[in-house]
Amino acid sequence: MADQPLLAESALGWSIFTCILLIILAFCWVYIRKFQSRQESEVVSTITAICALAIALITSALLPVDIFLVSFMKYPNGTYKEWAANNETRGQIEDTVLYGYYTLYSIILFCVFLWIPFVYFYYEERDDDNVNRCSQVKNALKYTVGFAIVCVALLLIGAFVPLEPPPGQNSTQWEKVQYLFEELGSSHGLPALSFSISSLTLIGMLAVITYTAYGMSVLPLNLIKGTRSVLYERLENTEDIDEVEHQIEKLKSKCKDGRPLSSRDRNNLQELEGKLQVLQRRGRHLEVAERNCCTKVGRALRPLKILLGIFFILVALLFTVTLFISNLDKALHSAGISSGFIIFGTNLTNPLNELLLALQPVFPLDYILITVITVYFVVTSMAGIRNMGIWFFWIRLYKIRPQKTRPQALLFLCMILLLIVLHTSYMIYSLAPQYVMYGSQKYLVQMPSAGSTSGNATLGTTRTCDADAPEDQCTVTRSYLFLHKFWFFSTIYYFGNWAFIGAFLIGLVVSCCRGKKSVIEGEVEADDSDLSDDEYVH
Repeated sequence: MADQPLLAESALGWSIFTCILLIILAFCWVYIRKFQSRQESEVVSTITAICALAIALITSALLPVDIFLVSFMKYPNGTYKEWAANNETRGQIEDTVLYGYYTLYSIILFCVFLWIPFVYFYYEERDDDNVNRCSQVKNALKYTVGFAIVCVALLLIGAFVPLEPPPGQNSTQWEKVQYLFEELGSSHGLPALSFSISSLTLIGMLAVITYTAYGMSVLPLNLIKGTRSVLYERLENTEDIDEVEHQIEKLKSKCKDGRPLSSRDRNNLQELEGKLQVLQRRGRHLEVAERNCCTKVGRALRPLKILLGIFFILVALLFTVTLFISNLDKALHSAGISSGFIIFGTNLTNPLNELLLALQPVFPLDYILITVITVYFVVTSMAGIRNMGIWFFWIRLYKIRPQKTRPQALLFLCMILLLIVLHTSYMIYSLAPQYVMYGSQKYLVQMPSAGSTSGNATLGTTRTCDADAPEDQCTVTRSYLFLHKFWFFSTIYYFGNWAFIGAFLIGLVVSCCRGKKSVIEGEVEADDSDLSDDEYVH
């Protein structure tokens, strides 16, 4: 009979996960199709982008299932349910989540180091007017081998890197940390996989600091400020066209008597003609935007956009304050840099952590909130990427614009978003450490009864699970153990959180200083002026 509640609890958690999976697939398809270029649309790159983004989001969706399973093993009074009273049964349940992480993380490594690089270089070779398909595949495989070598190197380093703590640390704190490390053990290739994923998460941290922090400020402020008036933009554009045409006529008048133009005047004339072409295309787009029903609907929904922008900026400020409190808690109560700033539970009041703990018993409210947080990070990251473009140090590689994004840029986009979503697991831990570590688990503490004359009388009280709980009374999530397998990555993530807070505040100031964006923002650029308007005007 005990197997029936076990099946019911597990089926509930995994059925919700299945529903979220279907929603994620639909979201990824719409998202990629929105930004895909109509003229350069490719089936293989589209499928690759959709699958890569979906795998990253599904991995994040596994986190609430992990927390749900460890939480639902216990009653609110701190005692284990009948089906979870056996240690072996609890281990089997958590192993299902562990195997899920194994599978998804292995697929992520395959996407990052093999699949996406191969597809990217395949289309890069095609851009070189190489019509030989076999040669395209051969060259793409040649470049992909380099990524495969990096993957193998990370797996080998992870398999043999020592997990022993450096000398001179707090031994009591490290005994607790070491127990958590040893809970999973070093078998089944866990350290190798964890090290590789942590390395990718480190790159994702840089992307979060660069794009997500800026997107969290630019997205809500753009919603609040709105766009410029179409009529005013058309009038301004017409005046610019008249001025450029006058300058062109002035230059051409110099050669009416048969004298050739100087090299400087020829360069100026060429620049002015290119500028005139862009302005004329801009005028056509503005004319279409003025007649477009979406523009009229956007004006009608202006109050809703302002409210949505205010909500987004409040959420961003909540995340920033929560992250600051969490980092301050680690700075004050952890064993320091040598332990990865790991803490057990929370010592300072953390608003988001308290909210998740309150929602967790009413499943799936916490699942919905975690999914919303993940989607929020993706949307704000995309807003940051769209406004900044894809950069390699000081070199802009690609622009991300609706219905104008090349296949290579889409692959880069999904690679960045995949790495960002990987880092969101640690971000969510930073925002709600108690929730990610133990869920809503409680345990019983036997205390002597104050009113009893017999020395053997005890009174049971419940406490929230923390590091002081007995080892067999609280189960740590597998996600937490993955995040903290290597102490030095935790240390880097800790300082990365401070950099994220600083980047958000700088982005907030920059976004406030900028004016309203154009109603056709990103539709007309000088470097694509030679493309047909048929792709964009609709």
